[in-house]
Amino acid sequence: MTNQDRSTAPPAPEPAATVADWIAGARPRTLPAAVAPVLAGTAVAAHLDGAVWWKALLALVVSLALQVAVNYANDYSDGIRGTDDDRVGPMRLVGSGRATPSAVKRAAFAAFGVAGVAGLVLAATTAWWLVAVGVVCIVAAWFYTGGKNPYGYIGLGEVMVFVFFGLVAVIGTTFVQTETFEVDALWCGIGIGALSCAVLVTNNLRDIPTDTVSGKRTLAVRLGDARTRWFYVALVAVATVMVVVLAANTDWLVLVGLLFLVKAAPACRTVLGGAGGPALIPVLAATGISQLWWAGCVAVGLLV
Repeated sequence: MTNQDRSTAPPAPEPAATVADWIAGARPRTLPAAVAPVLAGTAVAAHLDGAVWWKALLALVVSLALQVAVNYANDYSDGIRGTDDDRVGPMRLVGSGRATPSAVKRAAFAAFGVAGVAGLVLAATTAWWLVAVGVVCIVAAWFYTGGKNPYGYIGLGEVMVFVFFGLVAVIGTTFVQTETFEVDALWCGIGIGALSCAVLVTNNLRDIPTDTVSGKRTLAVRLGDARTRWFYVALVAVATVMVVVLAANTDWLVLVGLLFLVKAAPACRTVLGGAGGPALIPVLAATGISQLWWAGCVAVGLLV
């Protein structure tokens, strides 16, 4: 082909991700981390005879939309930086070339929009200062890996996850229904937050080799492989203690929440056994399920 032929050739088509690709890019294995805090917070409200089910449903929409938005935002930001070029874990849309960065960015903003609309309804029917909380949540979600100085790249990701997908999500879910701050929601928030951190720690433990090369200084990179594995176990231990604390403060039936260890204990053994790379992907799923079990079993104890 001559140079003239090349200059007149049509441009290469834009990558067109399939529906399955977009679903995979939303990282469905992380969605239990969005369901669990709403389930736990609603259980606390119901225990106090203050549950408002339509508000609980809206809180679930906010939580799920934010989780999906974070996943797409991370996909976009890590992809344009090249962090995902040699990724071991689940498929990323930008890093794999299956979707353009602009398309993934639009998907993230769309999910943020869904969360924002649902959050505005909750604020309008509860307290307008919740709008400020929502804005902080969205800003924190974007700058986890976005912007010039993402805090997820300096080891603060676990702090964000604990605060926003633990404390804020659980306490906020209870508050929009009861319009009171409940200490039981705090204990649930700590337990759920610890397991949310465990999900992220699993992800970052798997990615230590590639993150080190790309300059992404996650907490796992800073701690190193061995200490990160014990940190995971410590987070599971915190969640275990919170079940006991909550039971002591409410009803001993809440101890049924310890059934989450059916999933969490084998995951701890796998992590301490030195599993790495793709072998940690099942641990990621098991940790998410154990978090859902924590919330669901604690909810049963509170409701019974």
